[in-house]
Parts: sequence; C-alpha cells; structure tokens
Amino acid sequence: MLAVADSDSYLKWAACLLADLPEGCETELVVVRTPIAPSPEQIAAAVGDREPPPVVSARSVRRAAERTRPDVILVACTGPVVDVLVAEVFAGLRPRPVFVSGLPGISVPATEKAWLFRSGCDLFVVHSEREVAEFSAIADRLGGGGAVGLARLPFLRPGALAQGGNRVVFATQAKVPRQREERERILLALAELAAQRPGLDVVVKLRALEDERQTHNERHHYQRLWREMGEPGRLSFAAGPMHDQLARAAGFVTVSSTAALEAIAMNVPSLVLSDFGVNADMINLVFEGSDLVGTLDDLAAGDFRTASAVWCAANYFHPAERDDWAGLLTALVISRPRVPAKSLLDGPEHAAARRRARLRVEVPPTMLRAGFKAKRRMRRYLKALN
Repeated sequence: MLAVADSDSYLKWAACLLADLPEGCETELVVVRTPIAPSPEQIAAAVGDREPPPVVSARSVRRAAERTRPDVILVACTGPVVDVLVAEVFAGLRPRPVFVSGLPGISVPATEKAWLFRSGCDLFVVHSEREVAEFSAIADRLGGGGAVGLARLPFLRPGALAQGGNRVVFATQAKVPRQREERERILLALAELAAQRPGLDVVVKLRALEDERQTHNERHHYQRLWREMGEPGRLSFAAGPMHDQLARAAGFVTVSSTAALEAIAMNVPSLVLSDFGVNADMINLVFEGSDLVGTLDDLAAGDFRTASAVWCAANYFHPAERDDWAGLLTALVISRPRVPAKSLLDGPEHAAARRRARLRVEVPPTMLRAGFKAKRRMRRYLKALN
C-alpha cells in the first residue's frame, strides 16, 4: 500500500491505518506538497515511531506509484486533493490499484460534498455505525464511488488509560467557534478555572503553532489571541501529541474535536461546550445524547462528565469485530480486474475546480501564495477603477 497525505490530521490518520494493516503488508507513506503540508515537527508528532515520510511533489508521488506498482493507494487527503490525485495524477496506472480514502475524525452529519470528492475511490472508510449508515444513504441517492467500510478510529484502540493528574486540557478546533469574542469567552472561562483551582495546570492544546499550517485555516489562533488580550490569567499552551496531554489529565474540554473521543477512550472526564450551539455548523451535533454537553459556567466550575455507554456503542466505540474495512479491501484487491469506482466529478462543469486543485499539488506553495496575493491586488485595483 502506498499512502499519500496532505495535512497534519490526514497524516496522523494514514499512519495509524497503516499500523493496523495485517502483518506482512508492505507500506510506503509520503506527504504530497501543498500549501497545508505539515511542518517537520507536525510530521514527527503524527507518525510516532515510524520513519518520517518525505514531502514531495505530485509528480514524485506519481513516480513512486509507477516504481512500486502498489496494490492499494490510500489517498488520505482533503477532498479536492483526493479528487485530482485519483482522477489525474494517478490516471492510467497499470495495473490500476485499489483507491481508498476516508475521513480522519468525526463525520456526523455525513455530507454530500465529502462523498462527491471521494466518489472516484473504491473504498470509503468511516468510523462509526452511524457514519456508515449516513454515507451509504448518500451513496444510494447520488451513485458513484465504491464500498463504505467501517474502521474504529485508530487512536481509539484499547490502550493505556490516563494515570490521573492535575491537568485540564482544552482541545482547540480550527474552524469553530468562528468569532473572536466567542474564543475570548472560552479563554476567560479557562482562566477562571485556573484561578479558582490553583493546583490545576490548565493547558490549551493547539492543533498547530502560530507559524504552522493545518488542515483548516484558523483565523483567530488561541495563543495569539491570548497574547492580544494581555494574558489575563494563568494558562499554558502546548502542541504535540494529544495522548501526552491526556495521560496526565484530570479533565478535558472542547467545543468540537475528535480529541473528545480520545479522552473518552482514556477515561478522562470531559465536557463539550454548548454555549455556541450544538449543531452541524459547530461540528458537534454528534455529541447530542452523550451526557458530555455543558456550558462555560460548568467549565469554570470544573464540572466534567462521563460519556453515556449507549451513546459510545453507537458512536465510534463499536466492538472490534464490526470493523469490515480490511476485509472489503482484501476482496477488492483479489477481485482485480474489476469495474472501477466512477467519480461524480468527471464532467466538464468540474474541470475548472480540478485545475485549481492541481495547482495546489504541482506549484510550490511559496509561488502559489505569491500568485494569490497578486490576484487579490489586481482585483482590488480593478475594483478601484470601477
């Protein structure tokens, strides 16, 4: 299997999936160069003990596929990059490999957009019975694509539990909440908790440092925001593996983060904030009925909870024997030649979007950013003329 990732979260997911393959499988992992490619520090944190993968151009990825002739290519990338890699960069490989893709975290509610971008793949991997049902319904309605497979999120495998400690961990989410004022309220509630409990070490766990890229742009970075607020309290900020923070945690809090599942798996009392809504826009709809939903006031008071066992069984903590992705993958490899998955984005109306996506994987990021800046300046200039 050749695995290709394009960002920090997808790289971590890909590395974990490779580690879960049956013994004897040969694997190679690379990062395709894009504007959101992870830094060396992010790469090291994502792959753990594995040899850090190289960051290479799309042409180099194609050459790697031609050289190794993989049975399977895992395209662990953001949607537009998945589409352009499968449809164009890897087009014409002989024999055609099985293309696998998926989503690296919580994917409820399932979206048509996620399916469309990955409809050229033979296997789409998700991580709960609910996600399988929702994406299968989308597949039945829209067509395209291949099988929908179930795999427990790799970092939720049985493992070490938290040892207990004096740490409260807030897991940030790049996309939500969107407003600066909302993020300030979270930081102030964390600072109040730290003030009320001097023995607690309250940590803001960052997805990336200020100068690092991540899967989604973060307009109001928490560490920068805290500095601009004048640091009105006692908080610390950390990057790196979430597991290291949770191992010493007495409590965990987030607005919306897959890390909540990791906290549940490690028996860390948790809290999912509802002050800004519990809905699809906040990417936390899945936590309805989990018994974890609470408010900023609960956070300031240190009121953390234990997840409902019924909710866990339906959401990401299903029995291991329910996982079928590896079996589906094996069957796809054995059955070659076969009818490949059909992408729903092959029409001429999608050609321009594919060209833009191809620029992301073929043009060096510095040149791409310079081009975008020049384009914005030209638009402003033309607007002024009008």
